[in-house]
Amino acid sequence: MKLIMLGPPGAGKGTQAQKICDDYDTVQISTGDILRAEVSNNTELGKKAKEYMDKGDLVPDEVILGMMDKKLFGDNAPSGYILDGFPRTVPQAEGLDKLYDQHDEELDAIIVMEVDRDIIVERLTARRTCKNCKKVYNLLFMPPEEEGVCDECGGELVQRDDDKKETVLNRLKVYEEETEPLIDYYKGSGKIKHVDSEGTPEEVYANIKEVLENL
Repeated sequence: MKLIMLGPPGAGKGTQAQKICDDYDTVQISTGDILRAEVSNNTELGKKAKEYMDKGDLVPDEVILGMMDKKLFGDNAPSGYILDGFPRTVPQAEGLDKLYDQHDEELDAIIVMEVDRDIIVERLTARRTCKNCKKVYNLLFMPPEEEGVCDECGGELVQRDDDKKETVLNRLKVYEEETEPLIDYYKGSGKIKHVDSEGTPEEVYANIKEVLENL
């Protein structure tokens, strides 16, 4: 099973991807992890990427796509996977489609997790992180036993800058401008699967499983 998961920050993509990996023969593939591995292993692609990273520049799409080609279609390519954080833009999606064509393979589905904007803001601003052990809580779904105190180490729970309302709104704006066009791009593929993602993690996963079992 080869999947892409799309959805705004706070939709629960990471949580749901892990559930899919646990139940199906899939792995979660993160471009960030691939990038770090290539740089760490000092591969040719890693050296190219490091040149841009050292200058504080974005790694070009052709370098990222080269890494994806190696990961998805190389000697040790997984039989099933969920792409996490890739593609982010239409040009990356176009490049990925070319790779599938070259290798005579195709995606099974693009899962689009749909959540109302107000719910996203409510979810993300409810996150709290332990200052000591960095465990993450959510006041809506997974609150600590004692308000403001970490269950694991007794540390103080704080709201990270990333989870403050103004930052959340900006992240949503970036998503809408850069990533939502991907949904339009994939509409003609017949592989888009919209999933109601406004319930609890368990309810959302039940919705996703229904989609996957009907592929």
